[in-house]
Amino acid sequence: MPSKDAWSAQGYAAHARFVSDLGSPVLDLLAPMPGERILDLGCGDGALTARLRDAGAVVTGVDGSADMVAAAQARGLDARVMDGHSLIFDGGFDAVFSNAALHWMTEPRAVILGVWNALKPGGRFVGEFGGMGNVAAIRTALIAALSEAGQTADLKDIWYFPTPDEYATLLAERGFRVESAELIPRPTPVASGMRAWLETLAAPVLGKVPGDREAFLDRVTELAAPALRDGAGNWTADYVRLRFSCVKP
Repeated sequence: MPSKDAWSAQGYAAHARFVSDLGSPVLDLLAPMPGERILDLGCGDGALTARLRDAGAVVTGVDGSADMVAAAQARGLDARVMDGHSLIFDGGFDAVFSNAALHWMTEPRAVILGVWNALKPGGRFVGEFGGMGNVAAIRTALIAALSEAGQTADLKDIWYFPTPDEYATLLAERGFRVESAELIPRPTPVASGMRAWLETLAAPVLGKVPGDREAFLDRVTELAAPALRDGAGNWTADYVRLRFSCVKP
């Protein structure tokens, strides 16, 4: 959920569907029950939100991208454009769920406060997002190519990738009882190739490129190839996920 709406629901469906397809384990951790009110924070195009609904939950999805929310609404879902740093819900939810979205929210304390306020006492917050080391080779290539283009950037304004201890500490500071928090290495094949990955999942970074974006994409792809492309030309993204579960007492 980047600050600028750089997302294309069509591009995401074509090149990044694996993100929601790999969300089953965190759905299992949530264990939604029929009749529960669940907030899907960073719902994207609603692929996982629909699975929560199909499990019998009453689901509200929020996302910062109007294009993504429109795609979720086209699935018949209650989805709303909302900044995850400024959630406006006051109690009422049995659970807040989030998959592959919290790393776009670079002010985690604000997000955690909004989640806390959205939950009933006894409500749970369960999610998975990029953790320490996530897409490290891709980030290094992006930072190097930006530097070559005269732009100094560490990309911390784009992505937030904490350690489990760092995130668990923030949750506990707010008052959550942390039940689990762990890093899960997940090397992920990228069938569409690195260039499509960059155009789809690093779109907010591309807004920093001062000159020829096509040449920039070529350079990042070149820099990432030694670490992430095999001898047959197949690409693998170096994902590391942080999966967690906590409860509001």
